Amino acid sequence: MKGNSTFMRDRVLPLFVWIFGLLVVWETVSWWLLNVAKTPLAQSKLPYVHEVAATLWKYSGTLLKEGGATFGNAGVGFLIGAVAGVVLAVLMSLSKTIEQLAFPYAVASQMIPILGLAPIIYGIVRDEQVSRIIISGYITFFPVALNMLRGLRSVDLPAVELMHSYAAKPWAVYWKLRFPAALPGLFSGLKIAAPLAVTGAILVELMGAQHGIGVIMLRNLYYGPSHTYMFWSTVLVGALLGMASYWLMSLVERLAAPWQPEFRPKGGSR
Repeated sequence: MKGNSTFMRDRVLPLFVWIFGLLVVWETVSWWLLNVAKTPLAQSKLPYVHEVAATLWKYSGTLLKEGGATFGNAGVGFLIGAVAGVVLAVLMSLSKTIEQLAFPYAVASQMIPILGLAPIIYGIVRDEQVSRIIISGYITFFPVALNMLRGLRSVDLPAVELMHSYAAKPWAVYWKLRFPAALPGLFSGLKIAAPLAVTGAILVELMGAQHGIGVIMLRNLYYGPSHTYMFWSTVLVGALLGMASYWLMSLVERLAAPWQPEFRPKGGSR
């Protein structure tokens, strides 16, 4: 109980205070643009929060359905990219030759702007689901591979030598020593990649897909000021999907690597 109250006070309460303050500032600036500055199309530039909230509630079914399509495809691509990144990191940690061959290409692949790659992939594949999965996986694999490789090599040399002195097999060294040491780095990569995977999926949807939150976003952008509140609702839903993916990875990290210092109770409480 004490641990739960500490978590609520240290993590949840500041988050709610920050969100509430942001919404107050948003509503105030929106009122100022409309009534004081008399800015043309003020609500298109920054609409009232309460109007956006009302639109979110009114069209919650549609937004939930389309957001689910985006999140699901991004999730599949994220998992594929994460597995590919982990496998690549393990191979590079096992062999310097593989690292010298693969790492430059992995780095070079990230030099291609996603904004340019997405329409190319969509034009070749001509399938919105497959395109979203490919782009999400492409965005995911590099940060996962890089952070996983760093984690695998973060093990102290004396610990590795001790395992070898007990005639431990290479797979045992990895499973019992390197993999646990690499988990913090792995989850750092996963938490970076998860929101980016959602962003990549939305970007593909802007290319002409039939379903997804990006489709609703693009349609309402074209409709102009009369659909401002719906457009902003889709923007918020996209942001929430990215935040949800990050929080999900944080939850999995807490369950998979609870020994990390940030997850330990403070003050020596048990």
